[in-house]
Parts: sequence; C-alpha cells; structure tokens
Amino acid sequence: MLLRGYFRLKLMVEGELKDMEQFFDDLSDSLTGTEPEVHKTSVVGLFLRHMILAYNKLSFSQVYKLYTALQQYFQRDEKKNGADESDMELTNPEELDGKMEKEELDGPLREEEISCSGPLSQKQAEYFLSQQASLLKNDETKALTPASLQKELNNLLKFNPDIAEAHYLSYLNSLRVQDVFSSTHSLLHYFDRLILTGAESKSNGDEGYGRSLRYAALNLAALHCRFGHYQQAELALQEAIRIAQESNDHVCLQHCLSWLYILEQKIFDSCVLLEHSVNKSLHFGLPGYFAAAAEILKHLKERFPPNSQHAQLWMLFDQKIQFERAMNDGRYHAADSLVAGITALNSIEGVYRKAIVLKAQNQMSEAHKLLQKLLIHCQKTKNTEMVIRVLLSIAELYWRSSCHTIALPVLLQALALAREYSLQYLASETVLNLAFSQLILGIPEQALNILHMAIEPILAHGAVLDKGCAMFLVAKCQVASAASYTPQKKIEALESAILNLNEAKTYFAKVDCKEQLRDVLYFQARLFHTLGKTQERNKCAMLFRQLHQELPAHGVPLINSFK
Repeated sequence: MLLRGYFRLKLMVEGELKDMEQFFDDLSDSLTGTEPEVHKTSVVGLFLRHMILAYNKLSFSQVYKLYTALQQYFQRDEKKNGADESDMELTNPEELDGKMEKEELDGPLREEEISCSGPLSQKQAEYFLSQQASLLKNDETKALTPASLQKELNNLLKFNPDIAEAHYLSYLNSLRVQDVFSSTHSLLHYFDRLILTGAESKSNGDEGYGRSLRYAALNLAALHCRFGHYQQAELALQEAIRIAQESNDHVCLQHCLSWLYILEQKIFDSCVLLEHSVNKSLHFGLPGYFAAAAEILKHLKERFPPNSQHAQLWMLFDQKIQFERAMNDGRYHAADSLVAGITALNSIEGVYRKAIVLKAQNQMSEAHKLLQKLLIHCQKTKNTEMVIRVLLSIAELYWRSSCHTIALPVLLQALALAREYSLQYLASETVLNLAFSQLILGIPEQALNILHMAIEPILAHGAVLDKGCAMFLVAKCQVASAASYTPQKKIEALESAILNLNEAKTYFAKVDCKEQLRDVLYFQARLFHTLGKTQERNKCAMLFRQLHQELPAHGVPLINSFK
C-alpha cells in the first residue's frame, strides 16, 4: 500500500497542480460510502481526515508551495537513486521541504509562482481571490502588482467568466491605478454576474434581483464620487434612491443618504474642487481657455494667499499658463524668463520647460543634452509620465534634424511605457507622433490608418491645443495621400482636408495659438489655390501675412512637426 501511495504521489508531482487537487478529492472519497476503503475512526482514517482538513485550510499560495515542495522532494529522491521513503515525514506537512517553516507558506506569492497555463478549480480560484482581496484590504504591498494581478484575473475569467468575485477583485485592482474606465467596467460586470448566476436570489429570494440593481447604482455613485465625477455620482445616487424606495429598503436608503451628504460636501468644498481642477489642468499640460483660466486664478489667489498650504498648486499653474502663452505667441525669450519660477516650484518641470525653449530656439544640441540628463534622472526615480514626455520631445528633435528613422525607436519605447502603465492619453499622443513619422517617411496611407486608433481619446478628453494638432495632422495625411488619387477623388480629399483644417483653426483660435494658426492658413491657401478657389485663397493668404508679420521669424520651416 505504501508503494502504491508512493507511485501515486510520484505521478501527481510529475503532472499538474490540478492532479494534487484530485488526489485529495480521492482521499475524501476513500472515507465515504457504505464500504469505505478506510474507516473514519481508524488510526489511518483519523490521520487522513486531519491531513485533508489541513489541506483545505491552505490558501492558494500555500497550496502552490506545498506542490512545489513535493516536486523538489521527488527530484532529490531520484538523484539519490531510490532513497528510503521515510525521508519524507508525511506526519508533518509543515516541513515537507526539510526546513519549510509556516512563515514561508504564509509569505507573499511571487509572480512567477502563480502563473497557470490552464484553468483553476473552483476551490483554487476561491483561494486566490480571497487571498488577494485580503491583501489589497490589509497590506497592499504584499499583493501582486496591478499588472500581474490583472493578468491572472484575465486568465481566471477566461476559463471561469461567471465568477462574480473575480470581477470585483478586478474592480479593486483598477482602483489602485486610478483607471476609471476599467474599474467601472469591472464593477458593472460584478453585479451583472450576481444577477445572471442567481447568487443574490439564492440568498435573498425573489428580492435578490432588485437588491443587486440598487446596490450597483449605489456603488457606481461611490466610484464616480471617488474620481471627482460629481454630476454622474448624483445621477447614480438618484437611481439608487428611487429603486430603494420602490423596494422599501431602509438600509440601502440610509447608505444613499450618507453618500448624498458626502457628495454635497464634496461639491461645496471649494478647496477640494479647486485642487481637482488645478490637477486636471496640470495633467493635460494646457489650461484650455486662457480667459476662463485667468478668472479661476483670480479666485484662487483670493482664497489661498501665497503663504497658504495649497498656494503652490495655483502658483505653478499660473507660471505654466504664462509659459504656454509665450510659447504660442513665439515669444521664446519671455518663456525662458519664466523657467526659473517653474523650476523653483517643480524642478523636474522646470528642466523640461527649459529644454522646450531651447528646442524652439533651434538650439538642438543643448536641448538634446538637457533632455538626455532629464531622461536618466526620471528613469531612476520612476517618473514614468515625464519619461514619456521627454521621449516625445527627443523624437521631435530628431525630426527637426532630419533624422526621421532614428525617431521611430524612441516613439515605440514611449508607446510601450504608456501602454504598460495604462497611460491612455499619453499612448494616444504617442500614436499621433508615430503617424506623423510615417507621414514624413512618405507613407501617409499608413499614417491615416493608425490615426483612427488614437484620435478619439484626444478629441474626447484632450487639451484644446492637442485637438487642433490632431486635426491638422489628419489634414496633412489626407493631402499627402491624395497625390495618387484620380482627379475627382483627389478634389474630394482636398475639400475634406480643408474642413478638418477649419476645425483645427477653431481649436487654435480658442487658445490664441498664433504660430499654429499661421501654419493652418498657409496650408489652406495652398489647397484653395490647387482647387482654383481664388477668393478663398486670397483671404487665407492675407490672414497668413498679417500673422507672419506679427510673429517673430526664427528660421524654422513651416509645418515641420506634429505639434
């Protein structure tokens, strides 16, 4: 019997993790039935029951480490050419690997240990989900990294799509990285699965369906409130209150009233709102409408004097607005004078802005040296967003130096980082830069194809200047692609490009970006000339000349970069 058990264990460790699960299931079966193989009250039966109970109490990470320890034991056994079976003390499962301590079993699960090529059993899935949820709640540092955890959850849901708890854990994981889209998606899927699987109905009768709906609305309201989407949070709360009133659920109504109070505090707490608006503007890197921004700044200065706690936010914001306006007007010396003030408030941002000015002044070598130093520093400090912004600026330097092919690997590196860290907006901006690279390399059709991948997030959530640049790039690609078209199709493409240029011109006018407006007018004048529209051409040419005389000349060719 011992020999048979030995070979059974050997086959188990040479198989997969699910084989060990099957082994313990078979042990349980041997104790049941009218004529069990082992009686429960016998010495062996008591031992087996104790072993099964200990196994069932193990978390997923402990199960995996137990399986790994068994594999290591048999590997050593084979090297010894059939060593005595008594070397492995089955009576002490906590010491399967010689000195394997309880702390080792309870330690955090390494990422390479948890990867599973196949489906997990229901019990294994529950172990994994409960352990990771507990770690996220009590000690997030011991949980898997967001990317690794999401990878394992995707694998789990691939084979078990109806496990509601997996969607909820995905929701918690998305909150760690402030991913509003993924967290909302996972939260809604969690409640959908509760309804579809009947989990709520089983515990709450026919009322389970309605309960899921009202608590889904309540949790959605809490999620929107967390991300500062107060209007959406209020709408979701109203829905939750309506369903709770219809169901006469006083507990849910109490939760709704609590969140309603919190939401009102958020809305009327000017400090929270102002900080949110400033951070949002800093995130986009452009204040939007300068006149409106000036009004907000005026209010901020009154609410938070220079020596107050939150003053640094609006002071940096003010400096960046002035810097952007100076750059847009082509007043690079004025922009350079603002760099010192930005550096005093944020040294990294200051160095980056200095490199921007040098690049605009055609001091390519100095700008490249500064950007390389900044890149190394940001890589060491893991400032990923700034790393991507620096890489995009370096790529533009290569464009201006006619080193177009060298810019491609830099852009691909930036795109990989943006996608790895789920920085959707920066990823979209990088794709636009890649499209521009393809345009100047002479493949505008391919550039148009990939533009569709990135332009939607830019137009939906981007800064006004970025929207204008994106539409300008679309028009450039349309014109370049039209060179190989038939005469009629070419006319249609050029007319479509003019419409996109009008939209770009509207965006540039909103932020008073005179340099970009000049470039658009120049481009439109040429298109109207090609189409034989003399009156429109002359109008664009006149406006172009006015702006060209107003703006300082820097010796830079027109329409030479994406932004």
